[in-house]
Amino acid sequence: MFRDIEKGAEDTRLAAQRIALANADIVVLLGVDYDLNGLALNALAEKIAAIGGPLYPTRFALRPNTGMDSGQDLDGDGRRGEPEDAQGYGAFSGAGGMAILSRWPVRRDGVRDFSRRLWRSFEWATLPATRDGLFPSAAAYDSLRLSTTGHWIVPIALPRGGSLPLAVYHATPPVFDGPEDRNGFRNADETLFWVQRLAAYPDEPLVIIGGANLDPNRGDGRRGAIRSLLDHPALIDPFAPDSLTVDWSDIGLGKMRTDYILPTRNWAVTGSGTIWPPAPSDQESRHALIWVDLSPEQ
Repeated sequence: MFRDIEKGAEDTRLAAQRIALANADIVVLLGVDYDLNGLALNALAEKIAAIGGPLYPTRFALRPNTGMDSGQDLDGDGRRGEPEDAQGYGAFSGAGGMAILSRWPVRRDGVRDFSRRLWRSFEWATLPATRDGLFPSAAAYDSLRLSTTGHWIVPIALPRGGSLPLAVYHATPPVFDGPEDRNGFRNADETLFWVQRLAAYPDEPLVIIGGANLDPNRGDGRRGAIRSLLDHPALIDPFAPDSLTVDWSDIGLGKMRTDYILPTRNWAVTGSGTIWPPAPSDQESRHALIWVDLSPEQ
């Protein structure tokens, strides 16, 4: 069973209430700040348990790229060390990271973290050009990582044996850039990372889970990237094509689908759904909590 939520830091209590209501075995959190000793994640897990939700003894997070200083002027404004110059936008190292809460343990010796890979190191990647000011400098081009937040594969040990590998990521919004469309290209390639992974390992059992920041039919961005993931023959899409996961009506964009749980066909889907914030006035996130029930394919 899965639940996916992007949590705003302004109201942990409301996020904890929704997670408790979901009563999931495993929770993937996006937009949760990282700290070295896991104090914030521990506090959230304890709050969930205190209000009658599940006890999550496993609390897992890796250092994200968000807020990590690149050492370069990535936005070309002549200054370094600003949030826009981090490997992933963030005012401090670890801002808006990712985390996993689980009833079951992580097989830590099987965790794979691809977050350090440079964007230009992928042969299939599409980067904006360095000429005509479209990329601030060759040094910036050479130092930028693909992952805005991270790309992880985290195997969860199942109580009846075997493991459930979570392929977790959170892509940059495909906006807030210039005519070079750097964020648009990067956003698309962050999703295409998993398409390429599936092509290289077609029988690998995974559950791709996270925020693509990309709707297949609406809004800005290179929508072919998410369509290629949704249409991949190795994957099951547990949701209807017109599903919605985020409400950006307050900024004039309406509702879209930007968050996904996509298991490979090694798994059987037995249920899925969304849990929206109770009301706009009680909204710790614009995003719905999305969930999928899974069992091993027989």
